[in-house]
Amino acid sequence: MKNDTSCLRTEINEELIENERKEISKLNDVFIKEAKIFSLLGSEVRLKIVYLLLKHEKLCVCDISDMIKMKQSPVSQHLRKLKDAGIFISKREGLQINYYISSSYKSELKKLFNFI
Repeated sequence: MKNDTSCLRTEINEELIENERKEISKLNDVFIKEAKIFSLLGSEVRLKIVYLLLKHEKLCVCDISDMIKMKQSPVSQHLRKLKDAGIFISKREGLQINYYISSSYKSELKKLFNFI
């Protein structure tokens, strides 16, 4: 017997379909932003970095690399990806550059890490 997974609806709820199409269209920018976050957080290293910055507010690459036991160069590359996406910002303070989570992403990221 063939395992057919095609849809065989008996009635089309055109109002429901149209309402959801409009809703999805209105939320398109939100979906794009969320997809960017999920894509970037698909890395265990970047998840750890985000967790640390949520917990400590600001850190330099030296602190982060020591905390996650990685060399500075790969940590810097992950920080750059998050910064290029607008999720992180950096500020030079004396000789070091500190990283922060952008205020526009902070509340969303806190929801993902609800155990902090």
